[in-house]
Amino acid sequence: MTTPLYQSMQQIGRRARETSRRLARASDAEKSQALRAIARSLQAQRATLKAANARDLEAARAGNLAPALLDRLTLSDRALDTMALGLEQIAAMPDPVGSLSASSVRPNGMRVAQMRVPLGVIGIIYESRPNVTIDAAALCLKSGNATILRGGKEALHSNLALGKVIQEGLAAAGLPEAAVQVVDTADREAVRHLVTMTEYVDVIVPRGGKGLIQRLAEEARVPMIKHLDGNCHVYVDEAADLQKAHRVAFNAKTYRYGVCGAMETLLVHEKVAAALLPGLGQALADHGVELRGCERTRQLLPGALAATDEDWATEYLGPVLAIRVVDGIEQAMDHIARWSSGHTESIVTENLAAARRFQREVDSSSVYVNLPTCFADGFEYGLGAEIGISTNRLHARGPVGLEGLTTYKWVLEGDGQLRG
Repeated sequence: MTTPLYQSMQQIGRRARETSRRLARASDAEKSQALRAIARSLQAQRATLKAANARDLEAARAGNLAPALLDRLTLSDRALDTMALGLEQIAAMPDPVGSLSASSVRPNGMRVAQMRVPLGVIGIIYESRPNVTIDAAALCLKSGNATILRGGKEALHSNLALGKVIQEGLAAAGLPEAAVQVVDTADREAVRHLVTMTEYVDVIVPRGGKGLIQRLAEEARVPMIKHLDGNCHVYVDEAADLQKAHRVAFNAKTYRYGVCGAMETLLVHEKVAAALLPGLGQALADHGVELRGCERTRQLLPGALAATDEDWATEYLGPVLAIRVVDGIEQAMDHIARWSSGHTESIVTENLAAARRFQREVDSSSVYVNLPTCFADGFEYGLGAEIGISTNRLHARGPVGLEGLTTYKWVLEGDGQLRG
C-alpha cells in the first residue's frame, strides 16, 4: 500500500534521476556560475536565513538539545561566511568530470585510459548541521551529481531556507532546480524510503551520530559512504617538543568540542608525562575540561577521575578528555588499534623514524604528525568543503571531496583493430 509520503519520495527520486543526466553533461562554466550565484544569494539572504535558524534554535533549546549539537545547529555570521567562501573555492576548483588518467598503449596500438564520471544521484542524510546543506549541494553539483538532502528535524527551517537559496543559484545559471532537492518533512519514514530507492539513488552519505549510522546500515539497500564516529587520539612521543605538544593537544581538544575531529583520548609517553601533564592538565581544567585518566595519569593529575574502558571507547563531543600514560609508541599504537574508530590520529614527535612508523602502521583515514586532530576537515585539506569523512576503505576514505564523488569508466580508442 502506497502512502502520500512514499509517492512524494518516489517523485523526488524520479526528478533526481532525470536531472542527473543533464548534470552529467553540464559544463564547468555552468556549474561554477551556479555555485557563485548561490554564494551571492547566501549573502543577500543572510537575515532571512538567520531568522529561520533562530526558529530552529528556539525549539532546540526548549527540547534541551545537547550543547555540542546546538553549536552545530547555529548559523552564525562566521558560519555563513565560511559557507560562502567554500562555494567560491569549489567553483574555482578543477572540474573532475571528464578528466582522463594517464593512458597506456597496448601491443596492438589501441589506447586505454580511465575517465572520471559522476556517481549519479546522491542522497545525504544528516542531523543538526545546516552547513551540510550548502557543502553537500556544492560538492555534488560541481562533481555533476544530482542531490537529495534530508536534514534532521531540529534544522528543518534552516535547511528549507538554504534550499531556496540553492534553487535561486541554480535558476540563475540555467540549471534545473531538481539538481538539488531538500526533503521538506521531518518524518523518519522519508529516510527509510530514501535509503531503499535503488532505482533512483546511487549512493547514500549519512552524517550524524553513531545511532543514526547503525540504523541506516540495517535499513539501507543503497550503498553508503559512512563513518561511525570520531574517537580521535593524540600520542605525545618521548621525542616530542613539549611546548609544541602542549599547544597541539590543547587545540585538538578545545578548538570545538562538537566536531568529529576533536581529540577524545590523549596518550603520553611515560618518559615525558611528568613534564607535560601537570601544566597541560591545569590548562585543560581551567578551560572547563573534565579529565579522566589511567592510574599513572592520576598520580600526576590527582583531580582526574578514574578512566574505564567506556572512556577509551567514547566519542564525548564535549568537554571531557581521557588520558593514558603509555610505555612507548608500540603501546600507543596498540591502544589506538583497540579503541579508535579509524577517523583521525596524530603523533607529536621530533623523531622522523617514529613519525613515519606511526603514519605507516596506524590504520585510520587520516594520520598526522605534529598537528591537532581538529584539522580533519575537507576545507582545511584544500578540498573547498567535504561531504563527510569516510572511515570506509571502499569507495572513498577520509574527507570526501570532489574526486570522492566521482567514479570512472574505461575509455578505449583504436583504429579498426580486431581481436583475433
